[in-house]
Parts: sequence; structure tokens; C-alpha cells
Amino acid sequence: MAGLTPATRPLRQRPVLALVSAEVISSLGSQMTFLALPWFVLQTTGSPTKMGVVLAAELAPIAVLGIPSGAVIARYGARRTMIVSDLARAPLIASIPLLHELGVLSFQLLLVIVACFGCFLAPYFASQRLILPELVGDDEHVVAQANAVVEGANRATSLLGPAAAGLLIAGFSAPVVLYVDAATFLCAFALLTLLVPSRPPLPQSDDGRGMLAGIRFLLRDRMLRVLGITALFTNGLGQMLSAGLTVLAYEEYSSSKVAGAFFAAFGVGAVLGSIAAVRIVGRHDPLRLGATAFVALTLPVFALSLELPVPAVMTALAASSFFGPLVNAPLIGVITMRTPEAVRAKVMTAVLTMAMLAGPVGMLVAGPLLESWGPRPVFLLVATGQLLATIPFALVAFGDRATEPAPSATA
Repeated sequence: MAGLTPATRPLRQRPVLALVSAEVISSLGSQMTFLALPWFVLQTTGSPTKMGVVLAAELAPIAVLGIPSGAVIARYGARRTMIVSDLARAPLIASIPLLHELGVLSFQLLLVIVACFGCFLAPYFASQRLILPELVGDDEHVVAQANAVVEGANRATSLLGPAAAGLLIAGFSAPVVLYVDAATFLCAFALLTLLVPSRPPLPQSDDGRGMLAGIRFLLRDRMLRVLGITALFTNGLGQMLSAGLTVLAYEEYSSSKVAGAFFAAFGVGAVLGSIAAVRIVGRHDPLRLGATAFVALTLPVFALSLELPVPAVMTALAASSFFGPLVNAPLIGVITMRTPEAVRAKVMTAVLTMAMLAGPVGMLVAGPLLESWGPRPVFLLVATGQLLATIPFALVAFGDRATEPAPSATA
């Protein structure tokens, strides 16, 4: 890609377009399942606690496999990891409605299936970001813009996916949506296999060897340490927010369409935020932009603790999600470019694992709290906790030491 002068030209290359297309198709199905799976559990069990257990089981493998998955990506490459993940997840998600139709889907078997499905989450999410420098180069602003494009594509599906799922559930059933998700994984698999070029995995340096190489690097980098801890708390609380919205729609409105509208509001704000991110990430310091947006996205969540009509709830959700791409695009670019290439896969999976570790705990806690408190007190807890978690990272990002170069991988 040498000699390309416009910073955005790499984003127009066929491999990037193929990657974005695969992400849109796969993410559309995943966003539909994001509503369909908990709705399916609520319909078949009537228990928010069991819903939380199922969603926790999906996220739990990250705690065990998140860090080791960095070694897998480093060995086999981001593209191959994404291809295998898409191919494996298709039959897993399709088996849920199939076994249900056959009358052999017990709650225990459902937990096993979603746990197997969750084994591919950490390596897939890390590979999504690690593949971008392979396609667009190592310029931090170009990588941030590429992240913003992918983020925007994914966020657009968060507008369409839940709304489509709500309509499909109302018109057909939740199991139908799960079949659709399985088909999208197969489509993404085909696009990545045929149109995204492969790149040989990088040879491992001495510092890049070992399962804990990413953790060692994080411990040497103050900014990444604080970011990981912040992401840990905010993601766990964010899972509680998602569970609460599903329960609110199910118990108070008895409508999958309302649930779809809630999650579609997330998508509206995120699409607008992604457009803003593409325009401004190249003009501002990525670290400080991400830190500011991190604090800002927590503030509208406080409104959800009030008894509001559906349009007002949707407005608050859209306002919060607007800042999501302004967090992810610049900060993922910072993480990617702050780490040496040889250890990048393990650092990325370490950060993402930290971010997602609290997800299962958030879901397990959310179920009983939602049954005993109801959704709105849970929303207040989420907003307060997220604000308290993001402020320390903002202080580091704006501190004198925040913009120092990352420690050398040989330090």
C-alpha cells in the first residue's frame, strides 16, 4: 500500500470491502439473536434468572479461553481464526431451534450449546480488529478510521437486527431467528474465504512467546492497565443493562416489537456516532477522544431509572450509544498501534478478555436483581457504576503520562 496518499484510500480496497460485508451479514444475524435467544428462554422458562444463566454461560468461556486464544491467533492468523469461528458457530446456533423442535432440548443441554458457542467469541472479536492493520497498514489514524468504518457497519446492524428480530418473533417465532443467524455465519465464512487474502502469521519474538505475553505487556503499560479495568466494569454493567431492557419489554409491554425498538434505538445512536467517528478520529488525539466519550456514554443511562414512555427510553438509549463508536474506534486503534506487532494478538485478546470477563457475572447478578428489584433500579445501578468506572480512565488519559510512548516489548 506504499504510495497511497489519501488516508482513506485503503478503506476502499476490495479486501476491506469484503471484510466489512462479511461483518455486516454476520453481525446482522448476531444482533437478531441478541434479542431472540433471551426471548426464547423467557418464553420457554418464564424466568429472568434462567435467562441470565443462559447468557452468562455464553460469555463464561471467555474467562477460560480468552487469554489462550491470543496464542491461537498469533499462530494461525486473524483471517483463519475468523473463518473457523464463523464455520463452527453456524451449526451450533442452528442446533438450538432444531433440538427444540425435536423436543429434546433440555435447559442443561441449552447451557452446553451456548457455552460451546461462546468459546469462539474472544478469538473472533480480537481477530476482527487485528486483521485491519494487515489490510490497511500501521498508520494509527488510518487504523482508527478503518475501525470506525467496521464499527459503523456493525452498529448499523444493531439498528436493523433487533427491529427485524422483534418483527420475526411476533410473526413467526424466536427459533426462526436463530436459523437465520446460522445462515449469516455461513455467508460470512464464504466472503472471508473467497475475497479476503491470507497473510502468513508473524514469527514470534522472544517477548511474544508464551500464553501470558499479552498480560505481561499490559502490566508494563499504565494506560492499558487502567483501560482494561475500566472495560471490565463497564462491560459487566452493560450486560446487566441489556438483560434489563429485555425483561422490561417482556414483563411490562409483553411485546417483542418493543424489545426490538429498544435495541434498535441503540443502533440509531451508534450509526450516528460511527459517522461522527469516521469524520473526527483523524483530527483529535485518539486516547483523549475515547476517554471523553467513555464518560459521556454513561450519563443518558441515568434517565432509564425513571418511568418514561417508550419513545423517551429509546431517546436515552440512542444518546448513550452515540458515544460507543467514539470510544471503540479510537481506543482500539490506540491499543493496536501501542503494541509491537509480534505481541499484538496476545495483547488484544488480553484487553478484550478483561473487558468481557465481567459479562457472565453481570448476567448472573442481573437475573435475581431484575426479579426482586425490577428493571429501573437496576438501570440506576448500571449508570452509577459505569460513571464511577470511567472517571479514573479519563483522568489517566488526560494526565501528563497518558501520552507517553508505550513501553518497548523488550523492556
